[in-house]
Amino acid sequence: VFQSHEEDDRKVRRREKNRVAAQRSRKKQTQKADKLHEEYECLEQENTSLKREIGKLTDEMKHLSEVLKDHEKICPLLHCTMNFVTIPRPDALTSCLPR
Repeated sequence: VFQSHEEDDRKVRRREKNRVAAQRSRKKQTQKADKLHEEYECLEQENTSLKREIGKLTDEMKHLSEVLKDHEKICPLLHCTMNFVTIPRPDALTSCLPR
C-alpha cells in the first residue's frame, strides 16, 4: 500500500512537471509566432515604402529623360561637325549647362 501511494505521488509530480513543461512550450511557440508576425508586418511596411520609392524614382527618370531629349535637340555639342571627338572641352560643356 505504501509503495502504491509513493508511485501515485511520483505519477502526480511527473504529470504536473509535464503539464508545466507543455505550458512553457506552448507559450514559447506563441511568442515565436508573435515575433514572426511582427517581423512580417515590418517587412510589409518596408516593401510598401520601397515600392513607393521605386515609383517616384521611375517618374524622376522619365522626367529627366524628357529633359535630356529636349536638351539634345538644342545642344551645340551634338550638332558640331567635330562630334567624333570623345573628350569634350570643359568650356564647351559648361556652355550647355543651365546657369
